[in-house]
Parts: sequence; C-alpha cells; structure tokens
Amino acid sequence: MSGLLINQPKYSWLKELGLSEDNPGVYNGSWGGSGEVITSYCPANNEPIARVTQATLAEYEETVQKTREAWKMWADIPAPKRGEIVRQIGDALRKKIKVLGSLVSLEMGKIYVEGVGEVQEYVDVCDYAVGLSRMIGGPVLPSERPGHALIEQWNPVGLVGIITAFNFPVAVYGWNNAIALTCGNVCLWKGAPTTPLTSVAVTKIVAEVLEQNNLPGAICSMTCGGADIGTAMAKDERVDLLSFTGSTHVGKMVAMMVQERFGRKLLELGGNNAIIVFEDADLNLVVPSAVFASVGTAGQRCTTTRRLMLHESVHDAVVERIAKAYKQVRIGDPWDPSTLYGPLHTKQAVDQYLAAIEQAEQQGGTLACGGKVMDRPGNYVEPTIITGLAHDAPIVHTETFVPILYVLKFKTEEEAFAWNNEVQQGLSSSIFTKDLGRVFRWLGPKGSDCGIVNVNIPTSGAEFGGAFGGEKHTGGGRESGSDSWKQYMRRSTCTIYYSKDLPLAQGIKFE
Repeated sequence: MSGLLINQPKYSWLKELGLSEDNPGVYNGSWGGSGEVITSYCPANNEPIARVTQATLAEYEETVQKTREAWKMWADIPAPKRGEIVRQIGDALRKKIKVLGSLVSLEMGKIYVEGVGEVQEYVDVCDYAVGLSRMIGGPVLPSERPGHALIEQWNPVGLVGIITAFNFPVAVYGWNNAIALTCGNVCLWKGAPTTPLTSVAVTKIVAEVLEQNNLPGAICSMTCGGADIGTAMAKDERVDLLSFTGSTHVGKMVAMMVQERFGRKLLELGGNNAIIVFEDADLNLVVPSAVFASVGTAGQRCTTTRRLMLHESVHDAVVERIAKAYKQVRIGDPWDPSTLYGPLHTKQAVDQYLAAIEQAEQQGGTLACGGKVMDRPGNYVEPTIITGLAHDAPIVHTETFVPILYVLKFKTEEEAFAWNNEVQQGLSSSIFTKDLGRVFRWLGPKGSDCGIVNVNIPTSGAEFGGAFGGEKHTGGGRESGSDSWKQYMRRSTCTIYYSKDLPLAQGIKFE
C-alpha cells in the first residue's frame, strides 16, 4: 500500500526500529497476532503510518500462560542480576533514543524533543532501578520476645499487567516495567490502541536484550488490543497487579473489575491541575511556567495546568502577558526542531476542544486568546485562554484533555486553597509566592490535597526520583521513584524462633 508513510523515503527510518507495513501485535517469546488489523495514523497530517494486527482473546490467554511460566525463572534470579538486565535495557534504549523519540513524535503528535525526552525517562528509570536492585528489602524489627527474630520480607507479586495511555506511550510503560522487573515480576503490556507502533518498537528493543541473555521473551510480553483485552486483564486473577493509566471514567470501571476479584491495582488517572499566583509572586517566573504547563504536549499531559488562579491585584497583568506569550508559541510539524506546539492526538480530541469552548461561553466565559481549529492538515487547534468563569462552573470542574486554560480571579489564600481542592481529581498543584508561611501552609494538612504539591514551579515536569501519582479520582497510585517499588511487591512479617523453650502468648503452658 503506497499510501503508508513507512513506504515513503522520508520515513524510512521507521524500519530501523524493525517496523514494516504490517506488524504483529502480540509478543510472548515469539511474535504473532491474528485479531483485528488496525492502522496507526499521524496526528500531524492524519495520514496512515503502518498497520498492526491485534491480539485475539485466545492469544491473550496463551500469552498470560507463557508470561506466568517465565516468572518461575525470573523470580529465581537474584535482584542485583535482574538489575543488570534492566541496565542493559536502558543501554539498548539509549542507542535508539533519537529514532524511537521520532516515532513517538510521529505517532502520538508531541514535538520531537518531548518524544526523545520521553524515551530518556525510560532510560533514567532503568538507571534508577539498577541501584534499587541492591536496596529493596524490609527491616529487621525488635521483637518483644526473647529468642525471636522479627523481619519484614518483600517478594514480587508475580505478573504485572500494564495498560498505558496514548499521551506517554513509552515513559509510563518504562516507569512500571523497570521497577516491576527489578522487583522480580514479569510484565504484560497493553499499550493504547492509537499508538501500537510505539508499543511494538519498544517491545522489540526489550525482547532483544532478553534474547541476548538467554532469558524467556515472555518476561516482557505484549498484547495490542482494545477494550476486550483490557477487560480481560482487569478480570483475570492471574494478573497479580494491574497498573492502569488513562481517564478517570475508564479507570473507575477498571478499578471495580479488579476489586471484584480482590486484586491489586495501581491507578494513574486524570488531573484538573491548578497554578495559584499570589500578589507577591515573581511574574517573570509565573508567565513561562504557566505557558509551558498549559500548552506543552498540546494540553495532553495528565499534569497539564487547566486552571490558573490569579490574585485580583495581578489578574489583568498576568492574563495580558500570557495571552501575548501564547501568540508567540511556534506551531508546526512535531518533528520540526523549531516547533513548540503540535497537534492533538485524534480528531475526537478536536471535537472535545470545540465542545468545551462552547460550554465555557454558555457558562459565562470569555475567550481571551485562541478558540479556533487551525486551517491546516492534521488535528491542530489554537491554544486557548478563557476568563470570567466562576470557580465552580461545571466546565471548570471537568478535565478536558485539550489546551484550554481557565483563568480564575481570587481574593484570599483560604479561597484559593479551597478552589484548588474542590475538584474531583488530585494530581498536581502549584503556588507562586515569596511568603514562607504560606508555602508551609500549602504543604501542610490544610493546603493542597494533591499527590504533587509544587512551589514556584509549574504543575508539569515531575522528576522520576519522587513518587508520581495523585489522590481522590486520580486513583491513589504511585509510580517511579521513592518507595513506589513497594506497590510491585507483597509484604510478609516473619517471626523466627531460635532458642529452645517456646514461650506461648499470654503465658499459656501445656503440661
């Protein structure tokens, strides 16, 4: 099919990733797939890139069996040795970082530097996991009984199912995969149906490392598919932990299916994130921070700033400066190095953008900037600022995964903190201030109720060394750094008696 981008000389680099016109969407030690054939499209021009054959439920069943069988070998390998394999995965990704980043840009739509940066996140968390492989474990606790040792033992849960979203088709898998592998788990990945080529390309890189080390490829399995495969994973008792990244709506359904079988779940869902700007804020920090956090990835990050709360004394000046900055944002092809802002991922997202603007205007909002679909190929829309809405307007409380920034005017600190917390999600939040007392009130029990609480930096751009995740309808899960590794393991409290006379509880004695 000559219409596929992969056959055009301009995109011949795709073949460096092992991709072709038609690609198998199942990997469990060998490649296959006999389900629905889907075509991946480029959001910048809506032209077809290549095709992927998804998994059937029978192929999913086979893959789960092979993945669980592979765990028997993987779990016996000492953690530092597992860390060495993860290190090799990171090195393999480094070698392909530019070409894989280009694929992310082509298939997802984010700009090239963000695509490369996303692969770098996977590389970085591999490096982090290598160190972790020599540190995971529990404490030896003081026992109140003589002759007893009390220890905390951590073991892998087994099979970790990973369902990722379109907006970070490499990084989110990497956060989960590197830590889960180091902890002794095997992984089964279902990427987003609209970024299947990225899933295939990443799996090929990982599979090659496993093969070079004479390890079963099913340690890192993949089943491309839609809701049928996702539902099967959520209901499958053999999936010991299901990590799901996506919308709050779908995440709630996933959570209920997993909970029905008393399974483990790790949810990374939406975020209706706010920046709060106080009267003493450094506006030279505020403006670039707010612009970056609201238009980066065309508003399609879970940490995107969607609400900008401005103290009444700085409201007009900040709106004017941000609107001016918006008009200077360079919009273009994602793979053009000068581009700062690319397309939305799908045509459906464009429809959501238009619907949200219409609702905002109906609810009393005023367009301060943007508001239109751009007259060019692809899913391009103008980054948009809307002012004049009430803090509790229905559209303000609705997370829309598009580049629309709702600007709200507040008077007091109490008011701003309350507005930050009144939405259903609780992912990321930020204040800009020089008041040290306010900073610690913000970080304290009556401050932000989010999982990410920032000061004088935007809501996006979290570091992998910290635990990433949020509260309330964001799901409560934590990935990446800090002690997030504990979510991929099960804990046992172990008591060992090493003396001769066994004392029983409450002084009970048997004659």
